[in-house]
Formats: sequence, structure tokens, C-alpha cells
Amino acid sequence: MNRQETKEAPFGMRDRLGYMFGDFGNDFTFLLSSMFLMKFYTDVMGVSAAVVGAMMMIARVVDAFSDVTMGQICDRCRPGKKGKFAPWIRRMCGPVALASFLMYAVWFKDMPMGFKIFWMFFTYLLWGSICYTGINIPYGSMASAITADPKERTSLSSFRTIGATLANTVIGVVLPLIVYYEDAQGNTVFSGSRMMTAALLCSVGAIICYLLCYHMTTERVKMEKTAEKFSFKELIRTTISNRALIGIVAAALLLLLAQLTLSGMGNYIYPNYFGNREAMSTANMGVTVITLALSTVIVNISGKYGRKELAGVGAAVGAIALIAAFILHTKNVWVFVALYLISSLGTAIFNLVCWAMITDVIDDAEVRTGKRSDGTIYAVYSFARKLGQAASSGLTGGLLTMVGYSAATAFEPQVVDGIYNITCLVPAAGFILLALALKFLYPLDKKQVEKNAKILREKRGE
Repeated sequence: MNRQETKEAPFGMRDRLGYMFGDFGNDFTFLLSSMFLMKFYTDVMGVSAAVVGAMMMIARVVDAFSDVTMGQICDRCRPGKKGKFAPWIRRMCGPVALASFLMYAVWFKDMPMGFKIFWMFFTYLLWGSICYTGINIPYGSMASAITADPKERTSLSSFRTIGATLANTVIGVVLPLIVYYEDAQGNTVFSGSRMMTAALLCSVGAIICYLLCYHMTTERVKMEKTAEKFSFKELIRTTISNRALIGIVAAALLLLLAQLTLSGMGNYIYPNYFGNREAMSTANMGVTVITLALSTVIVNISGKYGRKELAGVGAAVGAIALIAAFILHTKNVWVFVALYLISSLGTAIFNLVCWAMITDVIDDAEVRTGKRSDGTIYAVYSFARKLGQAASSGLTGGLLTMVGYSAATAFEPQVVDGIYNITCLVPAAGFILLALALKFLYPLDKKQVEKNAKILREKRGE
């Protein structure tokens, strides 16, 4: 892809904050779905957890095509005054917010089960496979257009994770205190009407954040329209031959498996096993504090030790903490919260550097092939993340059904013990596999990243 540098305002805090607001907007709908959609459909709409999980996995088959299609659209669209990627954020912010709200249509809870399952499939595909894809692929691809400097990209990755962390504070800390209440028997139960109101407020917040991202960021590395004819066979061949892309795809899938299982099961382990919604909010606030604290030092630490190396250590720490929680099988919610927060170091570290890692993969592909396809490579990576989300939801839904979970059995001793085991073991397995994938599949260590950056600087005459 031909590239030309233009003289724009220098990269700075405005770009970092603008890019941060982009993921804040993303996670107003993404985290809402990851944390509460299964709980909404199992406890309010009465749909089996296995059906909800299967729906999320089926949707990812659609994403195999929609993500790559959107990546191709980004690569082939003609740059405008705001660049190639930013205009899509303005175009799609309204549709993605509306589609997210429609997923929590509590007014359909008394409809026949067939209709409720149809509505669940229809709105989830509309939101995730069409609208969210239409905004997330351009947003992620935009990072490499904002700056070509590896260190500045790490700061963008860090600020992107800060945006996600702020969204997690709203959704993971505030919402549990709103959408749960105690019934006459003293059980902590989920309110469908409160969830719908919360979804509306999150949709409004998403639009505001997306517009801030659009107006505050600048695409300095101008990328021209790709004219080459698209070949799906060539895409598959290129993907298979790109070890760095395979490695980051595997890492993203496994990270999401661990992270989203932990966050999703929070809606079952805290109210059902521990009977404590406040602990859920406290745990999520702790994750926010840890992530924000790490964000202040992650650029310097990753610059010294390498992004791959740092992420591998974090994954090992996450696995050890969750295995300890499983062995203890504690009834003390605060012991569990402490171990949960230690495990969150693994997700926090990876999330703070992963967006810079994907730009490393894009750079590596350019060095090896002479071609740059930001949108297409990011689309493959985004699809992998969605596979991780689907694997988490599908596996969680299936295991919840296996241990006998339903709205009627939600507080039975055997069921809640099963909930505890799922919460510990599935994410621990994800962390272990993540560490192995980074060690043996992903080749871009600190030395190789610096070598690629030097080659590209010389190529551009910098």
C-alpha cells in the first residue's frame, strides 16, 4: 500500500484521549453484552444457557465473513479529509448503539419461547456481526494511521485499554448495584426492566464517546486506496503463512476465553454462590485500579522487557491465582476477590499491550511482503477476539446447563458449587494456553520488533 506522510499537528495527548474514548464507546456495548446478556436471557427471558451460548458461537461464523469484508472495505475506501478510518466511526455510532439497546427488550419476556429465541438471534447478529463490526474494524485499524512510531503506538494501546477500563468501571462496578435486588426470600436476583434502562444509558454514552474519538484523533500516516483484486483464497494463504498473525490470533482467542469467562461468571458466582452483589462491584473496581496503575508504567516496562515477554509473565500469574482459588474452594468472598484481583494482572497486562502488538504484526507483514493491509489484518485479529468471546459464552453456557443451572435451580448447593468450579478452572486453562501460545507461536519478541521498526524507518526515509 502506498503511504505518504503529511504535515499535521504533532502526535500528543489529544490523540491519546481521543483514541481512549473510542474503546470507551466500544465497551459500552461490548462489555454490556459479555457481562449481562446471558444473565438477561437465562434469568429474565427464560432461555437455556446452552441455547444462548450456542447462539453466540453461531454468530461468529457470520463474523468470519463480515469482519473480513469490513477490513476489505476499509483498505479499499478512498481517504477523505479525516482519513480512511475515522469517517466510519461517525457513520456507525448510531446504528451500533441502537442495536445494542434492542438486545435487552424486556417487553418481550411473556412472548412464546420461539419468538424470544428469534429476537435474541436477530438483535445479536445485527449488533455484533454488522454494526459493531462496522465500527470496530475501522477503529482498530486507525491506530497505525495515527502514528508510525512504535512507542507512540504502545501509548495508544495503553490509552485504549484505559478507555475499556473506564467502561468496565461503569458497567462492572455501577450496574451490579442497579440491576440486582433482593427478593422476598433474601436471594439476589436480576431485574430485566432495570437492565433495559441501563442498556439505554450505555447506548447514549457510546455515541458520545465515539463522537469524541472522531473529533479528537488525527490520521497522520495517510494510506491510499488498495486497488488489488480481493482473493479469499489468497487471504487464507497469507494468514496461514504469517506466523506472527497466527500467534496473536491464538493469544487473543485464549485471552478472551479467560477474561470473558471470569467477567461473565461474575454474574453467577457473586449473587448465587456468595450472595453478595457488592463484592462483584468491589472486584470490578479493583480491576480498574490495577489497570490504571499499570497503564502509568506499561510503556516504560514493555520498552525495557518487550511486549511479548511481559504478556507471557502476566498470563502465568493469572493461571496460578485461579488454580489457588480452585484448590481453596473458599466460602469467604473477600479471599476469592483477592485471588481474582491477582489473576486480573494477567488480563490487564495483555490488554495494555495487545493493540500495540497487532500493529507490530502489521509492520512485520509489511517488512516481509512489501504490502501493508491494516484493515484486513486487523479484521482477522478482530475475528479471533470474537471467537474468544464466542468460545467463552458457548463453553460457559454449556457448562452451566451441565451443572443444572436454570432460574429455578439457581441457588441449589450442587449448582452453585458447579458455578464456582467453572469460574476458576475455565479461565485458568485459558491463561495457561495463552502463556504457551506467546512462548511458542508468537515470534515478535523485543529484538524483532525493534529490527522491523528500523527497517521501516529507513524505507520511509525517516
